[in-house]
Parts: sequence; structure tokens; C-alpha cells
Amino acid sequence: MKRELMHGARWASQQQARLDVFRWISFYNLRRRHSTLGYLSPIQFEQQTAASRRITLAA
Repeated sequence: MKRELMHGARWASQQQARLDVFRWISFYNLRRRHSTLGYLSPIQFEQQTAASRRITLAA
């Protein structure tokens, strides 16, 4: 976050800074692809894992 969002950034208000940090955290946790998850976003990984669990339980 420090390198991708904050380095050299200036915000007009504390509220704007908080909003930008919230947006970045949401992006990082929900949509950004992670190498440890096979370059899937956390949501894609969870959906894939849940689907494979359902198949395993059904068998």
C-alpha cells in the first residue's frame, strides 16, 4: 500500500485520504490477483475452492 498508493501522494482532506485507503484495501482484498493463490483474486479463489468442496462432498 505504501508503494502503490501513498508514495508521494497528497490529499485535500483526511476524509479523502481515508476513502482512498479504503478503496485500495477493498481492491487488494477483493480483486487484486495474488501469486500465492495461483494469480487469482481472493474472490475467484474462494469460489473455486467452494466449488471443488461441493464436488468432493457430493462424491
